[in-house]
Amino acid sequence: MVYIRRYYYVYILKCADNSYYTGVSNDPERRLAEHIEGKNPDSYTFSRRPLELVFCEYFTDPKQTIAFEKQVKGWSRAKKEALIAGDWNKIAELAKCVNLSNSKNRNTKNPED
Repeated sequence: MVYIRRYYYVYILKCADNSYYTGVSNDPERRLAEHIEGKNPDSYTFSRRPLELVFCEYFTDPKQTIAFEKQVKGWSRAKKEALIAGDWNKIAELAKCVNLSNSKNRNTKNPED
């Protein structure tokens, strides 16, 4: 029996309006071509062409792929741009909670007090 390893990809497209689209595919080249060709007029990217592939990462587990896609979709623009740049230190910094209700900040004096 031959085992064929399958890869799954999370990708980010930069749209003409400077927004980002995050998706998942098992064939990112085909999927990018579909986005560029405008195969689906109801899709987010259809009216935002031209598009540029700015990030693509592979996974071997489809569940991890989908989980990462959902995670990235919930990120701020700044965090997505740090991911695109490969700046993991910036991602970690942006992930820190800095509001006063955070337990790490409760003993910090509020500047308005």
